Amino acid sequence: MGHPAVRKAVATDIPALTDMLVHSFADDPVANFMFAGDRRRRLGLRAFFSSQLRRQYLPQGHVYTTDDLSGASLWGSPDVARNGLRELIQLLPAAPYLASAHTHRALQLLFEVDGLHPPEPHWYLATLGVEPEWQGKGIGSALLQSTLPQIDERGEPAYLESSKERNVPFYARFGFEVIEELRSKAGRPILWRMWREPREPGS
Repeated sequence: MGHPAVRKAVATDIPALTDMLVHSFADDPVANFMFAGDRRRRLGLRAFFSSQLRRQYLPQGHVYTTDDLSGASLWGSPDVARNGLRELIQLLPAAPYLASAHTHRALQLLFEVDGLHPPEPHWYLATLGVEPEWQGKGIGSALLQSTLPQIDERGEPAYLESSKERNVPFYARFGFEVIEELRSKAGRPILWRMWREPREPGS
């Protein structure tokens, strides 16, 4: 079977993509840290991804999905200056669902990770998610293969944070290298910061 077709997402895709991302991140260590309990996690993730799509990445024009909406990648462009505080404020609809027992630690994690973005201009892979029943079937690869060549043509680097150790080798296959492993603090999950230098087109 060939790779699925990838296209840019549009506003009418937001509800379905939000549902897909909620399913994709249901077992994510950061999601479980931020939103305790199944119901709180579902509602929190729904608010988070809806805001991320509507307010942040879709307006930039760099959200990609498949024709069946089984996966999506959300990219921040170096052409748009990042404002970490503004972006965190845009995610406030998710705040009521933060785990109350450690809300301050959850917010501290968000601010800490945001502050670790490399200073040089780069593409930021904010989110890559695939419907659980389609994971391992080439959807994530297709999403990356559709965008990384464009980034390489521009000669620009890319950056991401992986919240699952098992995903580190996946990203490594596409040229991302671990530059830091953020160790757990007070029960917080481990994160892997990964950087990708641009490749020669066609390499």
